[in-house]
Amino acid sequence: MGVIYIIYNTYMEIYPKLIQDALATVRYPGTGKNVLEMKMLEDDMRISGLHVSFSLIFDKPTDPFMKSVVKACEAAIHAYVSKDVEVEIATKSLQAPRPDLPDLLPGVKNIIAVSSGKGGVGKSTVATNLAVALVRLGFKVGLLDCDISGPSVPKMLQMEQARPYSEHIDGRDLIVPVERYGVKMLSIGFFVDPDQPTLWRGGMACNALKQLIGDAHWGDLDYFILDTPPGTSDIHLTLVQTLPITGAVIVSTPQQVALADVRKGINMYQNEKVDVPVLGLVENMAWFTPAAHPDERYYLFGQEGVKELAEQLKLPLLGQIPLVQGICHAGDSGIPAALEPQSPTGKAFMQLASKVVTQVDLRNESKAPTRIVATH
Repeated sequence: MGVIYIIYNTYMEIYPKLIQDALATVRYPGTGKNVLEMKMLEDDMRISGLHVSFSLIFDKPTDPFMKSVVKACEAAIHAYVSKDVEVEIATKSLQAPRPDLPDLLPGVKNIIAVSSGKGGVGKSTVATNLAVALVRLGFKVGLLDCDISGPSVPKMLQMEQARPYSEHIDGRDLIVPVERYGVKMLSIGFFVDPDQPTLWRGGMACNALKQLIGDAHWGDLDYFILDTPPGTSDIHLTLVQTLPITGAVIVSTPQQVALADVRKGINMYQNEKVDVPVLGLVENMAWFTPAAHPDERYYLFGQEGVKELAEQLKLPLLGQIPLVQGICHAGDSGIPAALEPQSPTGKAFMQLASKVVTQVDLRNESKAPTRIVATH
């Protein structure tokens, strides 16, 4: 491409056409078109001597290519016009920016993290049934499946085929959560191939989670339930840095091997830098009851291990959930046990929901709102 320099006195005079020709060599990675074809160049170019300023327009303030495109534009001007040009590039977006913390979810009253020290203890089952039970108690409830690598909530709510859409609300394109049994719900499982593993680095997973939180239309909720991944990870850190979590509910089976990991999860939330109150413990699979003999109890995983741990740590025991023949089938078929409040498991989940409400009320009366953990 030919570039014409017109020299006056001791400096080069730059015309807008020179800058536009340079920018025409920069392609937006998302489409392969150059920034002029994409109409990304705002009509606000200013040239003063060797100083050039202009704005680039992106669809969203969270555009993943924003920084790389700005750097490429600056490099193109230095390459095709002159390395002596001082370039100042501002960015604008067609969509309003995500609200700043801590005003990310202004309509949400209480945020509950459901956690477990290890996998396989039924944490997602408890989180899903807790959400459904809270709806049955008359509350507005949202449920976010935070397990990026193994999302299971869509199956538990018979929503595997759901594909959330977006709406333009208050200047922003927001994901509309799907609704089932009165629960508003989102999961990364809606946006990935269920037959393929989700192999994301920590940063990608955390950014995806932030989008499900901050770029979704959750609206007014009494309770926002977070089904967190097992153990402690970058996801947990992202959650406490993004949301003022009201309290945590810790799930475990009575097994000693599971209880050993429970303490780690509790310590994570009670760490002075995190300082999220632990509302209490839930003993899942507390005993096995055959459907034909509802009064019989078989302690397959040990007896009252979580209850004893709760007493040692001076934490409330929120519930003991029995393992009843057929509960696994109900979960796989997308019909939560909490929908059958007369069954032993359904009763247990309704009692759990009532105790969680009580503990949240006590927590809010006695403690200041949780602060978001600083990122530094």
